[in-house]
Amino acid sequence: GLVGTNGIGKSTALKILAGKQKPNLGRYSSPPDWTEILSHFRGSELQNYFTKILEDDLKALIKPQYVDQIPKAVKGTVQQLMDKKSERDNQAEICELLDLSKIRDRSIEDLSGGELQRFACAMVCIQDADIFMFDEPSSYLDVKQRLKAAVTIRSLIRPEKFIIVVEHDLSVLDYLSDFICCLYGVPGAYGVVTMPFSVREGINIFLDGFVPTENLRFRDESLVFKVAESATEEEVKRMNHYEYPAMVKTMGDFRLEVHQGQFTDSEILVLLGENGTGKTTFIRMLAGNLPA
Repeated sequence: GLVGTNGIGKSTALKILAGKQKPNLGRYSSPPDWTEILSHFRGSELQNYFTKILEDDLKALIKPQYVDQIPKAVKGTVQQLMDKKSERDNQAEICELLDLSKIRDRSIEDLSGGELQRFACAMVCIQDADIFMFDEPSSYLDVKQRLKAAVTIRSLIRPEKFIIVVEHDLSVLDYLSDFICCLYGVPGAYGVVTMPFSVREGINIFLDGFVPTENLRFRDESLVFKVAESATEEEVKRMNHYEYPAMVKTMGDFRLEVHQGQFTDSEILVLLGENGTGKTTFIRMLAGNLPA
């Protein structure tokens, strides 16, 4: 698992490892060719790795980060596109795991963000490769779908296969990973990859902003989650109290029933539920943008 802030080089690292981008060895104006790159890494594991990638002895696949760009690159239905890339006998199983079975006949341009994400993950999982790379596989997905995607990715684990995942959701990263590398530096300027740590160590290093093995602090402050033990721990002056009536909204085959409720200021009220259960519709009704 790879974790780090945006713009620090996680996606670039995946492209280099997949052989889709050459490491320029710090020479931006006069980048080296592959012969010089291999010579630079002579005697290291990277020399053997890049040699195998260039000679097609290793096949690497990347699930792209920006899945919203997929409809611009390919056309057709979900089933047609999956049939073109299917190299293993697991298409039905992967579609079932990622809840794609009901949208197989839908055109790719009609898919939502979450559906595109699950489709992109499935496209990697049904192909045969030595190295599987997933760049932010949980974006656009709700909690239930994120865990299903994580289960699907872990189902690819084999002794001879390698899986690399870039992820911001620490709970998903915790479930997915066996080892974690943290990336730190200045976004858009430079990035540094730490040595692999255990999952617990890696996540704690990222939260602390401190790498103990290198005695290096890469963030001024640690990220701390403050959890109040009870509602009375932090007394907040509440000024306003709002109530809303029982409401019903029907949109096509979808029906949302809202029981009477209330909320006050100086607090955060969280709506928790799967995609497509009416959370956004409820908010729009409260705001007056959608009549009940």
